[in-house]
Amino acid sequence: MEVLIAATAEEAARFAAEAVIDGLRTRVTGDAVLGVATGSTPLGLYAELARAVKRGDVDFGSTTAFALDEYVGLERTHEQSYRQTLVTELCDVIGLPESRLNTPDGHGESEERIRAQAAAYDAAIIAAGVDVQILGIGTNGHIGFNEPGSSLRSRTRIKRLSAQTRMDNARFFDGLDAVPTHSVTQGLGTILESRRMVLVATGSHKAAAIAAALEGPLSAACPGSVLQLHPDAVVVLDEAAAAGLRNRRYYDDAAAGLQFGI
Repeated sequence: MEVLIAATAEEAARFAAEAVIDGLRTRVTGDAVLGVATGSTPLGLYAELARAVKRGDVDFGSTTAFALDEYVGLERTHEQSYRQTLVTELCDVIGLPESRLNTPDGHGESEERIRAQAAAYDAAIIAAGVDVQILGIGTNGHIGFNEPGSSLRSRTRIKRLSAQTRMDNARFFDGLDAVPTHSVTQGLGTILESRRMVLVATGSHKAAAIAAALEGPLSAACPGSVLQLHPDAVVVLDEAAAAGLRNRRYYDDAAAGLQFGI
C-alpha cells in the first residue's frame, strides 16, 4: 500500500489524478475501464482529470466506467440518483460519454428483481476488468456502501445504510426521512478485483476512519481495511485526514522513493 500525504486537499487531488492516469496507462489491450465514486471528496480529483484532458495527457472518450453504488428505490433519472450525479460531476467534466457509464439499477418491482440486477452488474464488472477503482471512505469506515459488518468477500448486493451514513447524506435530500434506507453496492470482494485502487480522503472528520483502515486490524468492523489486502492500493490524504496515523514518518520516507548515491 502506497500512502501519499499532501499539504492541501488541492494537492491531494493532483496526486490522486496522477495515480489514476498512471494506472489506466498500464492497460495492455482494449479500452480502459475506470471504477468511479460519488461524494464530495472525488470532485477535486475529477477536476484534475479534466485539466489533464485539456492538456492532452488523457482522453476518456473510449473509457468504460462502473459506479460503485446506487440507492434502492430511485429511478435512473431521479435528480439524487448516483447516475445523474455522475453524469453531472463526472461525464460532463472529463468528457466520458454517458453511454459508457454503467451504474447499478436499484429500481425494480420486487426485491428479487433488484437482487438479479445486482448479480448481473457484478458479472459485467468482472467481465470488463476494472483497471483503476476510485474510492472515498465514510466517517464510519465504509467504502462504497459496504457498511461496518460487511463481509470482506462480499459481492454486489442490496445493503442497508447505517444511520450515520443516512445522516451524512441527508444534506443532499429534503431531510433525513427522504434519504433511502437501502442501496445496491459493489461488494468488498468485487472492489478488490480491480487492478489498482486509489482512495482519496481529506479533512479531519476522516482521520479516525483512515487510521482504522490503514493501521488497524483487517476487520469487517472497518470495511476500508480491505485496502490492506490489495497489491496496488494508493491512498492519497491531506494533512488533516492523515492526522491520526502512527506511521507517518515511514509513509513520507517511502514516498520519497529510492535514493541513490547517499
